[in-house]
Amino acid sequence: MSENRQPGPAGRPPTVADVLALPVLAGGDPRVVTGEEHVDRQVRWVHITELTDPASFLKGGELVLTTGMPLPDDPAGVRRYVDELAAVGAAALVIELVRRYHRPPDALVRACRARGLPLVTLSRDVNFLEVTQVVHTLILGHQSEAMRRTQGVHEAFTALTLRGAGPEEVLRAAAEMSGRTVVLENLVHRALVCEPSGSTAHAALTDWERRSRTTPATDRAEATGPEGWLTAPVEYQGERWGRVVMLPVVPPGRGFGPEDVTVLERTAMALTIARLTRPASWERTAHRTVLRDLVEQRLHSAAEARTRVAALGLPAEHVRFVAVLADLPSREDAGAAEARLAEEPGAAGAQVLVGLLSPARLGVLLALRPSRPWREAVERLSRTVLDVAPDATVCVGSPARDLADVARSFREAARVAEATEPGLPLPSGRSFHERSDIGLRRLLFALRDDLRVQDYAERQLGPLLDHDARHGTGLVATLRGYLEAAGNKTVAARSAGLSRETVYQRLRTIERLLGRDLESGEQRTELHVALHAVDALRARPSTASGIAAATDEFPSGPRS
Repeated sequence: MSENRQPGPAGRPPTVADVLALPVLAGGDPRVVTGEEHVDRQVRWVHITELTDPASFLKGGELVLTTGMPLPDDPAGVRRYVDELAAVGAAALVIELVRRYHRPPDALVRACRARGLPLVTLSRDVNFLEVTQVVHTLILGHQSEAMRRTQGVHEAFTALTLRGAGPEEVLRAAAEMSGRTVVLENLVHRALVCEPSGSTAHAALTDWERRSRTTPATDRAEATGPEGWLTAPVEYQGERWGRVVMLPVVPPGRGFGPEDVTVLERTAMALTIARLTRPASWERTAHRTVLRDLVEQRLHSAAEARTRVAALGLPAEHVRFVAVLADLPSREDAGAAEARLAEEPGAAGAQVLVGLLSPARLGVLLALRPSRPWREAVERLSRTVLDVAPDATVCVGSPARDLADVARSFREAARVAEATEPGLPLPSGRSFHERSDIGLRRLLFALRDDLRVQDYAERQLGPLLDHDARHGTGLVATLRGYLEAAGNKTVAARSAGLSRETVYQRLRTIERLLGRDLESGEQRTELHVALHAVDALRARPSTASGIAAATDEFPSGPRS
């Protein structure tokens, strides 16, 4: 009999189609006469009957086997027989055409077709007892396996809860167990976490808020709404916080089963416990995740980027985007600024996506109407950040017309930040730095760790720096004053409070030490650049290393 024990597809009980394919029934040459569209019904049990009223002994889901001997002769009796089977929820009626009938009675065919009850005929003799044994063994085996899988689900979520897993890990486990896409949303229908399975996040989240609002909330895990979403509430401190959604397979496939319900119930429970034990804002975490994905170009397409951003409530079309970076003195200051911008939507004067990109670096993506002056919005945001941490440095990239260009805007902002010395003065009425501010001095500051810049500065000014260090002279200061006076010795002498003769003498010493002609405009330019390079190299080491580390958050392309 072992050759007949062929399980149905994993994850569900056998269907009418599965049972008809078993060798023990296939030998009877089964033919589906009516209800072929319903052969995916699950078979809960097999019932052999020769009674005229078998429905009184059924509970639903049975595959009814009969030789046809008890069927009434009159059409009304046949209809009543079929009506009772259909009403109780029988999975299918299988009639053997060997003893009483050699073709199915027309009245039986009409009655089964009218009630949508699968009618299956067997043209050869079949051992009904053996069919019962094989199918019941299959069903019990499935039930045992289902119990093992359910136990595995409980153990997996218990382990996740005990180790303090966050929402991303919990939803990832749910998607893997169910083979379906799972989404976590808050009360205002913002999709915070999406773990796709068998589809993309773009397909799952497209037009999310509208679709979600047409799907009624439920008090327990159940399928609801026009798309048949399986939903379960997520609570926080006794109040509903949001819900977790399991999406149907697209195109339509298997429906939700008891195991899917179990997975979603345990997901909701794990999320509720996570909210209690890890009260950090999940909305803020969602913003950080999407912002980093945009910055690091980890999203697969512009369409996916628009969908992810729109699912968080930020407009993704018919707007322009501006990337802003704020470098703050400490991790605590960065967290406080993030909270201020996230919790006060009007603080930036625009709709924003905000999140930490590194411990002390805050990233903000502004979405503005094309007619809105972007510098005005950035100024408002910058002053909000400076209210939290007056020593913060705020830098901005040039506007991006679409989300595909946002990474470029963030790279520009990072380059501006890299070239910005702490405490560098800003134009009147502006509290942020932008790309147009980067002149020679700031460019060299950004390149100060480049060995070629260091070598250039040393070759140009090394002998002069060494002389000042050995003899305590101020020849470098004299050279700086002379170059800043555009080669005018009189102006240089007046600015330094020295006589012209003293300045002339020092300049001759400088020419001798450096082997340069200070009357040459080209050579003066080379020395002036070298002085700026020395200034950049003398910047505070801790500040320089901090900025360099922060810019590592922004690769020039997708990660491999």
